[in-house]
Amino acid sequence: MTSPYHKILIITAPSGAGKTSISKHLMTIFPQLQFSVSAATRKARSNEKDGVDYHFMTLDTFKEKIVKNEFIEWEMVYDGKYYGTLKSELEKIWSQNKIPVLDIDVKGAIHVQREYPIKTLSIFIEPPSIEELKARLTSRGSETDDSIKARIGKASYEITFKDQFDEVIVNENLEKACKEAESLVKKFIEMED
Repeated sequence: MTSPYHKILIITAPSGAGKTSISKHLMTIFPQLQFSVSAATRKARSNEKDGVDYHFMTLDTFKEKIVKNEFIEWEMVYDGKYYGTLKSELEKIWSQNKIPVLDIDVKGAIHVQREYPIKTLSIFIEPPSIEELKARLTSRGSETDDSIKARIGKASYEITFKDQFDEVIVNENLEKACKEAESLVKKFIEMED
């Protein structure tokens, strides 16, 4: 059974704003942190490994886990593509006396905050502008024009929720954004259990 008194670090942002880069940086600085591997129904990219980047699963398996209430949060993030945080993943991390780092979408992050209002730090990473975000997504080379358009539309909407998070970091310069995140996370880790 998940306890509401374990710490959780949530890093959220529109796609391409830098949440994964910042999350990875934080985990190199703080050994107390451990990446919470999300579940996803999308296909793995060539550089991704099952169980490391995501728990890749079929849509049927994912829906079965929804029915069995095995997720803390889940969303259909893009048409037909589901993402979620498994309860078992957090339990595993807590059992190692670590703090799970949830690198998740905005709706999922809001949901986790509501479920775990105590001892949770949520950080929203904001892109400096929608134009810059579009340039970043285009430079990935893994997106189609249609998927970029969909992600930009979704990002504009997600930015309207930034005030619902504990902290907002504008990622204009990745090094500076990482330092800001470090400062916030250091205080959070040092907070009384």
